Amino acid sequence: MPSREIVEAFARRLETGDFVGAIEQFYTLDAATYENNAAPMVGREKLAAKERGVLAAFREVKAVRVGPSMIEGNHVATRWIFSFTNAEGVTRTLDEIAWQTWRGDELIEERFFYDPKQLGR
Repeated sequence: MPSREIVEAFARRLETGDFVGAIEQFYTLDAATYENNAAPMVGREKLAAKERGVLAAFREVKAVRVGPSMIEGNHVATRWIFSFTNAEGVTRTLDEIAWQTWRGDELIEERFFYDPKQLGR
């Protein structure tokens, strides 16, 4: 079970824009992430590389946590609002729930639930 301090440290990394650093610090080597019901992406290095690609595609990416993260045993649920600003200055937002499974203070699985239509608005 992750401690409240670890979950808060993870959230702070995202809120300060250090998305890759959060992956490198908190994810296990064999961590997996799922976008809605898509097949998983597995491996911390792959996850960090994917995140670098996302960040490179936008002028700015911001994360704002909505309310507290809920911790129950090895599971953490957090609601996030992500803002993606492209080179032309157009910002799109994504309201997402992240459902995480932790092994102690390491994140082993994360599932992102969101309506993909949000990014087209």
